[in-house]
Amino acid sequence: MKKIFAVLLSLVLVAATFAGCSAKESKNDEATKLKVVSTIFPIYDWTENIVGEDIHIDHTMLLSSGADLHNYQPTADDIIKISTCDVFIYVGGESDSWVHDTLESAQNKNMKTINLLEVLGESAKEEEIVEGMQEEGEHEEEESPEYDEHIWLSLENAEKCVKEIARTFAEIDKEDASDYYVNSKAYCDELVELDIKYDEAVESAKNKTLVFGDRFPFRYLTDDYGLTYYAAFVGCSAESEASFETISFLAKKVDELGLTKVMKIESGDGKIAKTIVENTKKKNQKILTLDSMQSITDKDLKEGATYISIMESNLEVLKEALN
Repeated sequence: MKKIFAVLLSLVLVAATFAGCSAKESKNDEATKLKVVSTIFPIYDWTENIVGEDIHIDHTMLLSSGADLHNYQPTADDIIKISTCDVFIYVGGESDSWVHDTLESAQNKNMKTINLLEVLGESAKEEEIVEGMQEEGEHEEEESPEYDEHIWLSLENAEKCVKEIARTFAEIDKEDASDYYVNSKAYCDELVELDIKYDEAVESAKNKTLVFGDRFPFRYLTDDYGLTYYAAFVGCSAESEASFETISFLAKKVDELGLTKVMKIESGDGKIAKTIVENTKKKNQKILTLDSMQSITDKDLKEGATYISIMESNLEVLKEALN
């Protein structure tokens, strides 16, 4: 597979050379400051807020069709956009394994890249298997740890990433540096304000445990606020069918803790959560959905979806789940 990707990459970059020539001819007609490529929606929305309305950038969000980060592979057009951009921003986890070869062959050798897991440094968390969670197949010992890629589901992480993106833009585009910093400061203030609301909601909650009949991409969020969780699968799992043992364990946890809600994520069909409910004593728990922002499309953007609006909606769901 890697050899096939390398061949395709070479062909695409030849095409990019000619595309680049055409772009240069019309460059004088553009008022674009930077050409930026962001892989996923949260990064795209953070960047849009850093740039603001007064600075024009050529900004591409790669995963705009609802594709899951874990299954994504770049198209020829995506590779060309990455190869010729000024700034490329990505998460940097296992799902971005294709990035290395793409950047190695990039046309723009002055391109700035922002690997957000590297930005977080020691704050990045490894994938975690908790009690009752179904593991995937046989696990071989890995030379390096596999990190939880869902870094954006922490408001604290978001603030760190926003500051680094703003710093990078200011370094490249010194003329507008002050605007990037002012905009990022205003946006970070909004993130801090929402973070305080999450703290207050969890502090006043009746219980501090969530049960997920689904994948669990919310570890950063639960760790931020001291919540306990049980789930069918880890956040990056490709599994869709839970074993009897997993269902039984989670149903017993719901009974043991007296929970009235069972959780799922936005892309889940809810079958596992329903089966958990059916195996509890009361069989009347409500199923709630937290949005992990892994399925955002261009249509959602046009309808006004933002990172903060989704995190605000998740807060309301969390309040209901914990009470």
